[in-house]
Amino acid sequence: MFLDRDGVLNGPVIRSGRPHPPETVAEVRVLPGVADACRQLSAAGLTLVCITNQPDIARGTQDFGTVAAINDRVRELLGLDEMVVCPHDDRDGCLCRKPLPGMILDAASRRGLDVARSVTVGDRWRDVDAGRAAGTWTVFIDWGYDERRPDHPDLTVKDLKEAVPWIIDKAHSPS
Repeated sequence: MFLDRDGVLNGPVIRSGRPHPPETVAEVRVLPGVADACRQLSAAGLTLVCITNQPDIARGTQDFGTVAAINDRVRELLGLDEMVVCPHDDRDGCLCRKPLPGMILDAASRRGLDVARSVTVGDRWRDVDAGRAAGTWTVFIDWGYDERRPDHPDLTVKDLKEAVPWIIDKAHSPS
């Protein structure tokens, strides 16, 4: 189970129709139904890994310590198994920044996870493309942002809770 952070687990800050991460731990707000969804997914035996692009680190508008503190809070609130961060911007040319699958593939390798039986959940096209590139099933949470939409996610929902039965079914299906 690979989950984006902002817009999937916690509420993003919307500016000009586009989502942005919280700037402080105090701004972290778990979205309604997410804590219950994470409990259900964990109880079904799924490993919960958050994969998050945080390019504001590379851009110098956020420091890694604050991002780590935000991640620690999200992990604590939701009982996640791991938080994986890409601190790069597009111009850095790294392999971990979504839409590339680096964070997913690295976490899957470290944890012995079968990507063919895994699901990636995101609220932006980069999340869906990364999941598809890694070979996972994909879920798009559609918040109606004023930006490019993903091409052909396997499932589109209004929130994480709505996707839980489908995710559990896919994760427990034979590869």
